[in-house]
Amino acid sequence: MVENCSRRPESAVDSRSSLDGGYHQGMSAYRVNFGKPVALFPLPGVSLLPHGAQPLHIFEPRYRQMIENCLASGNGDLDRADPIAMAVVDGRRGAEVQEVSLREAVCVGRIARVERLSSGRFNILLHGLCRARIEELDPPVDGRLHLRAWLRPIEPEANEAPPMPEARRLIRSLLGNGRLRRLAAAGMAVEWLDRDDLPTSVVLDLIGFAVVKDEAIRYRLLEQGDSRRRAETVAGELQMLDRLVSQVDRQNFAEWPKGLSWN
Repeated sequence: MVENCSRRPESAVDSRSSLDGGYHQGMSAYRVNFGKPVALFPLPGVSLLPHGAQPLHIFEPRYRQMIENCLASGNGDLDRADPIAMAVVDGRRGAEVQEVSLREAVCVGRIARVERLSSGRFNILLHGLCRARIEELDPPVDGRLHLRAWLRPIEPEANEAPPMPEARRLIRSLLGNGRLRRLAAAGMAVEWLDRDDLPTSVVLDLIGFAVVKDEAIRYRLLEQGDSRRRAETVAGELQMLDRLVSQVDRQNFAEWPKGLSWN
């Protein structure tokens, strides 16, 4: 099964593709073949969501081999290189996917930029394409050092995301108020919300990755296939942050513990 993980009718780009505030433009021509195993790159926590861009320094031999194999599949053309699924190491006791302690949801990404270093290491930029779920692991074998897995997409290709104008207005008002405007990524998030060319489902992923830091919430955003549910999750997290900041703002300086602040 080959699926186009992206929603927007944009042309493919090469290794010099543009990045605008963490949003990678022009990637919808890339198609993920779910009929064969996909390389897994497990890291603690959610390291990528769809539509986001994550720089990675690749130094372990098994993952250097993974990059080599992905690049070789495209004969140097990044538009045809194999994808990589960013998996989440499961720190919960007793929770396993077969032999490797991984959570089931992954973000499938493609190599958007690559820099091969003289040491044999790589600097890459991975662009998130879509959500998927681990169906079966393909352990290292026959000289292959890295793990792969058969995946199933969480969101069907034909599932067109709704515009959700109410959710967009709510999130815009939360990020634009005097309290949450102090968040490091708030300004960029408001710029995304103000762009008519970015669908709400895309903006939700970008905000979820840039603003939400709670790992449980980030994983919930990764595993949720319904964009309306993701909108509720993002809005709920921002409302909670707004309440926390409001409580801190009400604390008198004289009430702070000696040598400490409430933040």
